[in-house]
Amino acid sequence: MTPSPTPYVQQRDEERGSDDDGSRSPGDWFDIPPKNAPVERLRRWRQAALVLNASRRFRYTLDLKKKGEKEQTRNTIRTHAQVIRAALLFKAAAERVKPGTSAIPVLLSGGFGIGEEQLTKMMRDHDFSALQNYGEVKGLSNLLKTDLDIGISADDVDILRRTNVFGANTYPQKKGRSFWVFLWEACQDLTLVMLMVAAVLSLVLGIKTEGIKEGWYDGGSIAFAVILVIVVTAVSDYRQSLQFQNLNEEKRNIQLEVTRGSRRIKVSIFDLVVGDVVPLKIGDQVPADGVLITGHSLAIDESSMTGESKIVHKDKKAPFLMSGCKVADGYGTMLVTAVGINTEWGLLMASISEDAGEETPLQVRLNGVATFVGIVGLTVAAAILVVLLARYFTGHTKNPDGSVQFIKGQTGTKTAINGAIKILTVAVTIVVVAVPEGLPLAVTLTLAYSMRKMMADKALVRRLSACETMGSATTICSDKTGTLTLNQMTVVEAYVGGRKITPDNAELLSSTASSLLIEGIAQNTTSSVFKAETGAFEITGSPTEKAILTWGVKLGMTFDDARSESSIIHVFPFNSDKKRGGVAVHQTGDDIHVHWKGAAEIVLASCTSWLDTNGSKQPLTADKVTGFKKIIEDMAAASLRCVAFAYRFFDLERIPNEEQRERWQLPEDDLVLLAIVGIKDPCRPGVKEAVDLCTHAGVKVRMVTGDNLHTAKAIALECGILEDSNAQEPTIIEGKTFRTKTDAERDAIAEKITVMGRSSPSDKLLLVQALRRRGHVVAVTGDGTNDAPALHEADIGLSMGIQGTEVAKESSDIIILDDNFASVVKVVCWGRSVYANIQKFIQFQLTVNVAALITNVIAAVSSGNVPLNAVQLLWVNLIMDTLGALALATEPPTDHLMDRPPVGRREPLITNVMWRNLIVQAVYQVTILLVLNFGGRSILDLKNDNRAHADQVKNTVIFNTFVLCQIFNEFNARKPDEFNVFSGITRNQFFMGIVGMTVVLQVLIIEFLGKFTSTVRLSWKLWLVSIAIAFASWPLALVGKLLPVPTTPPPGEYVGRCFRQRGREDDSGSGARPPVNGSSV
Repeated sequence: MTPSPTPYVQQRDEERGSDDDGSRSPGDWFDIPPKNAPVERLRRWRQAALVLNASRRFRYTLDLKKKGEKEQTRNTIRTHAQVIRAALLFKAAAERVKPGTSAIPVLLSGGFGIGEEQLTKMMRDHDFSALQNYGEVKGLSNLLKTDLDIGISADDVDILRRTNVFGANTYPQKKGRSFWVFLWEACQDLTLVMLMVAAVLSLVLGIKTEGIKEGWYDGGSIAFAVILVIVVTAVSDYRQSLQFQNLNEEKRNIQLEVTRGSRRIKVSIFDLVVGDVVPLKIGDQVPADGVLITGHSLAIDESSMTGESKIVHKDKKAPFLMSGCKVADGYGTMLVTAVGINTEWGLLMASISEDAGEETPLQVRLNGVATFVGIVGLTVAAAILVVLLARYFTGHTKNPDGSVQFIKGQTGTKTAINGAIKILTVAVTIVVVAVPEGLPLAVTLTLAYSMRKMMADKALVRRLSACETMGSATTICSDKTGTLTLNQMTVVEAYVGGRKITPDNAELLSSTASSLLIEGIAQNTTSSVFKAETGAFEITGSPTEKAILTWGVKLGMTFDDARSESSIIHVFPFNSDKKRGGVAVHQTGDDIHVHWKGAAEIVLASCTSWLDTNGSKQPLTADKVTGFKKIIEDMAAASLRCVAFAYRFFDLERIPNEEQRERWQLPEDDLVLLAIVGIKDPCRPGVKEAVDLCTHAGVKVRMVTGDNLHTAKAIALECGILEDSNAQEPTIIEGKTFRTKTDAERDAIAEKITVMGRSSPSDKLLLVQALRRRGHVVAVTGDGTNDAPALHEADIGLSMGIQGTEVAKESSDIIILDDNFASVVKVVCWGRSVYANIQKFIQFQLTVNVAALITNVIAAVSSGNVPLNAVQLLWVNLIMDTLGALALATEPPTDHLMDRPPVGRREPLITNVMWRNLIVQAVYQVTILLVLNFGGRSILDLKNDNRAHADQVKNTVIFNTFVLCQIFNEFNARKPDEFNVFSGITRNQFFMGIVGMTVVLQVLIIEFLGKFTSTVRLSWKLWLVSIAIAFASWPLALVGKLLPVPTTPPPGEYVGRCFRQRGREDDSGSGARPPVNGSSV
């Protein structure tokens, strides 16, 4: 048994952001909760950030203005839907008309008895009288050539004809921004604008002073470098934008069931057509406008369209269903009458652009880092500007040949201005390098990359911040069915008439038991059975329903016949709180049968008698109850899901009339037990290994299931979640026991709970809240509509892509497309990868920042010249910013990530390990560059060359060495805490491609573009010198990693606040190991 986890201590609950009193210190401005951040907190960090290019920096953040505009648009659409629809149709028609042809619209009838406009008007006005005039639902279906029982034909020609006549279930989407928009945004960087102005001035003065042949190089080279930076930035941003567009398209592509040609088939929501018959069940999204055909306790949440959080019950008197609404309860079928922009939902979606913007806590914190580093960089640049200008105008700045650059009264105005512009250009370029504008955008880059790759790992990210939050997860509350198990259910054991039978032995049943069971199985279900021409049965529905219906077929059930022999009067849909569902059916005469199906021990508790082998009703004695409970326990111990069937008679005279029936509670007492079945759902292959990996990584896995506690315990032992077969409460606990405890008692035992059986969605919510109060970062899986509150409350909500309802998916942050727990573990790994990649990029970028700034400051103060000019610094910025982010932010996750504890919410963004690596490399680079700057002529044996050429060679070697150091250090940044920096390098072809391209471009710059960069060609010996110096950074990094680092966070309150994550104080976690050397990197 695992030791009791170390309790968390939460200093304050900042998740809800409710106590924002404006008294926060500047460091806390860059500190937002991962979910539901208040608008004021979002606005404040934007105002606090030091930004050079607001349109680019805030591109992927939430547009606070649009947030309010969306509701206004929604209200406008409700008021002016007809006008907006007409305008969109007119625009679409104009786009279809070819030049030179008539623009007169062609009215397509398609042979249908009703037109698009009539249907749209009826649905828009909810015109019940118009529906009655068409002959209600039956008459309307005849006009649309739809059979309400078998649906439309699955013929492609018919579907295409309906699309042409009534439109497609799509809506005009606002086009994504073109490449030119990104190019324009990249141009708006304040520093780049200043450099372009300086380039133009330098160009003009250079041409006037030296002539066009020689005078355009200085200004032209700066302009070319700026344009290169702009183009590369725009291309990178545009590619990210395309990735987000593709992911948004995936989110909208809902798969749903329709009835076509008597068969229920799955189609994309975009392929739905007018005339389709669509089954609806709790948690579904209404996919188009339509009219109710049949419904049982059907309740619709129309808040997405009306703005009012009111549940509306639908029946024959209120049959209109609006697209985009959610089924809150019950089930039914609908006839599709309007699709696409002929629905209010389609108009709404066409009128508002989907704002993919959303800032994540890590992104905001990096804005804090960028602001802090930027302030330092601006201060240094300003100091360099003052020093260089002072030295220049006081005659202390000399040319390479030793002559003074500025002599008062002798130097011409143009020359003086040109000299001042060059100094200004260097200072501005230092700002470009010093302000890490691309640092916050690196988060977006790595998230976009991770989201795309996670799709291949069967995870669809709905909310960006969930990616990074998953790296901090300390516990996962997982469902059992379909997540830990295969969701391939079969009835393997059955007790009917008090004796055990195999599922295939239908002949052992009495005729009474057989007919009652078949009636209950066929009528008390939301699924269907279709018999193909080959004789094979196609069963649709949930896995549990499929297993039961398959058993029914083996008992001799003919599904359609069984349903036609009796009519449904009222339904109590299966409820995850009550763990059962019921139906009242009317046969011939006055016979009413009320059938119940659900959790075996719960149904058994409502029974007062049972049906014996002869079909006779027998009283349920205490001994018999004990016997049935023993059967249930034995099934549960064998990892079987236990389901019981029961029924009772009811008097027809006591049935309420149709108006009152909606509120009628089905009688659930005095039931007669018919059968208990055991359903096998095997564990998923590899789930035990996935659970072991989570435990090793410091993430506690808890099973929260609606199944019997004995079944849950057996599966937990099989999956490796539970290690002790003799575990007692509170390690294993029932939902009702946990529910009855006080908040303080729940908090005390929450961390000890490993398995919760017979839990309701509200129990899952209570557990999530208790764990979060203990400081845990909680990930929770869910698939039902009632799971939505827990999914919303958890730090990371994970819904199931196959069995999950649309309500659950909308409340979740990540959709697990294959419902597999192993995919959840992959998401944890990707979450840690996001955080690790950002840290790699920070370490790399800050090393360049520190080395470039210190070198230029010391050189400027001491000699009045800087070894790295504007063009060279722009190239370094390109390597450091855009190319560096592309190379390091796209590192795939490794197994090593799961050898660490979860990333603590108070974990410094720049850890002690990173500081150590950064300082070692920066000190080395600064030392080398300064030694070369001040003693390069003698070290490189250039004393015999003339002074000007020697300085050019020396500065070229300094530039070349500096760039090569960054290239070699990029490898070091890949593995901040590992000795082998080359492990897995062949898997990241993107990294190798960028490094290779950087090397090639550097060779081209030195050997062929000297005029632009003020460099000269180097001999092979000097190339070897540069390479040798850069190569030394690898063994130096190896030695550096042997240096111990303190366990305390880096000093500095402001830096600490900027670089710190909010949340739990103790990172040890549930089963988590403390970080090694005070770092998780």
